[in-house]
Formats: sequence, structure tokens, C-alpha cells
Amino acid sequence: MSRHGTRPARSAGGAQNLDYLVAHLTDHLAAGPLGELGVRIEIRGEAVLLTGTVPSAQCRDDVLHSARAELLGHPVHCDIVVADNAAPDHAEEVE
Repeated sequence: MSRHGTRPARSAGGAQNLDYLVAHLTDHLAAGPLGELGVRIEIRGEAVLLTGTVPSAQCRDDVLHSARAELLGHPVHCDIVVADNAAPDHAEEVE
């Protein structure tokens, strides 16, 4: 932001840079131990949205940490859901 509280205009190069950063993050996640996850990365204006389902809170935190590191300077919003993988608390009734 400038000292007057407004953001400088984003150039077309800035949009291409964000596209490049998101592509790099996608490759990074796919190549690592988190590669089998169904995490989607979407550009929303100047921000990035992460969606999908992961098996644990630690996994969600790892994805979010990687995204924030790769997309430094861009807002990252996380709507990643942790799958409920707890054992059932009662038997299923089959008719």
C-alpha cells in the first residue's frame, strides 16, 4: 500500500506472476508427500483460495504453510476441510 492507504494498481505482469506462483505451488504439492490430496488452488483477484479435503489437521496446516511460503505477498484463504476419520461410536443397523 502507498502511504495514502491505497493499493498500487496491479499490472498484467503481476497477474502473470501470480499464475506462475500458483503453478509452482501446484507442482510442489503434487511432487511432495501431499501429492495424493485433492487440494484445489484458485486465483480470486489478488488472493488465492485453497479448497478440498485432507485426512488431518496437520496435513491442512502443512498445505497452508507451503502455500503461504510460495505465495508470499498474496493473501491466502483456506477452506480446506479435515475428513472425519474417527471410528464410529455405534454399530450400523442394516435392515
